[in-house]
Amino acid sequence: MEISEYLKTLERDGELLAEAAERAGTSAPVPTCPGWRMADLLQHTGAVHRWATSYVAEGHAEPMPIPGGPEFTGAELLAWFREGHADLVRVLSEAPADVQCWSFLPTAPTPLGFWARRQAHETAIHRLDAESALGHGFGPVEPAFAEDGVDELLTGFHARGRSRVRTPEPRLLRIRAADTGAVWSVHLSAEPPRTVLDDAGRADCEVTAEAAWLYAALWNRIPLEGPAVTGDHALARLWNETSEI
Repeated sequence: MEISEYLKTLERDGELLAEAAERAGTSAPVPTCPGWRMADLLQHTGAVHRWATSYVAEGHAEPMPIPGGPEFTGAELLAWFREGHADLVRVLSEAPADVQCWSFLPTAPTPLGFWARRQAHETAIHRLDAESALGHGFGPVEPAFAEDGVDELLTGFHARGRSRVRTPEPRLLRIRAADTGAVWSVHLSAEPPRTVLDDAGRADCEVTAEAAWLYAALWNRIPLEGPAVTGDHALARLWNETSEI
């Protein structure tokens, strides 16, 4: 996907997140984030937005801790979130294509591409969280963007040594997006998962669904279960239990 597409989605989903939070209220529980209320979600996402903005705006070359969120709630917290989100969109939109700064996944060709992609998905997933507080399901996620988010998760986050999705013996989990045609083969073992974009080999468990469903399920916003899962359901349960990042 192009950086401009990420930025368009980032801008829209940040606005939708704030709208859902305003409708639900900052004291509303967030079902997809057990133990969180909407204030926690706004504080976390707003802090991450400011953290990401600082890398691109100031060119930090080393990792820094994510700052804490503010103590206030209600309209003041919503205004703080909206301000940080708007600054992030502006900084990413105005940054030169060759800006140099720290990034943490080898999933984009440039630091700017990395941060645009990462913050678009960060915000989209938390938009789903905010909508869960309203109790009527999630708004749509474009198939191409959902496919991209699945790819970032599988080939980026779960390629790292900190992934806990592991099996004593080699197993193969296949993820298939029915609407976009994308296929990922996730090779599980005692080592970090190794994901390749192919359809090779007999899968022990296969998950086939539209990309938006896979996006929500693999990011643990809905259970990875039901008719989409065939073969050894224990691998799907393993994902549910160990894939949190």
